[in-house]
Amino acid sequence: MVHEIGVTVRSAASPEAVFRLAADSSTWPEWSPVVSYERERAGDARGVGEIRVFRNKGRKALTREEVVELTPNGRVGYVLLSGLAVHDYRAFIDLSPDGAGTVIHWHSSFEADVRGTGWLYRLVLQAVISRYAEGLAAHAARSS
Repeated sequence: MVHEIGVTVRSAASPEAVFRLAADSSTWPEWSPVVSYERERAGDARGVGEIRVFRNKGRKALTREEVVELTPNGRVGYVLLSGLAVHDYRAFIDLSPDGAGTVIHWHSSFEADVRGTGWLYRLVLQAVISRYAEGLAAHAARSS
């Protein structure tokens, strides 16, 4: 069963400023629950194909993700390679201009590895993604 999560927040920052932070994995510890970042593999000239390793606050396990899409000032997409008991995890951060600011729509989908646990992962990941999106929105506004 495919589970979906979506969070929408607004930032006073421009899409360019928000994209700059979301696309640069090294900035994630500044504005998200990520406490450490390591680049396992560099991506192409735009950053697509980068494999990044994050340690999140409160978790011993690392998460490995691959950046699969970077559309300037519009979208960041990544897939989870390991770190959670889910598969086919895909996430997108979509940015839309909103006056002088930006609407950030962070959404993902996944299937649970263990039948019957998807609802729990959906609840936890909804809360986590909310913290990510709110942190990105606020940090981009402060940094602009």
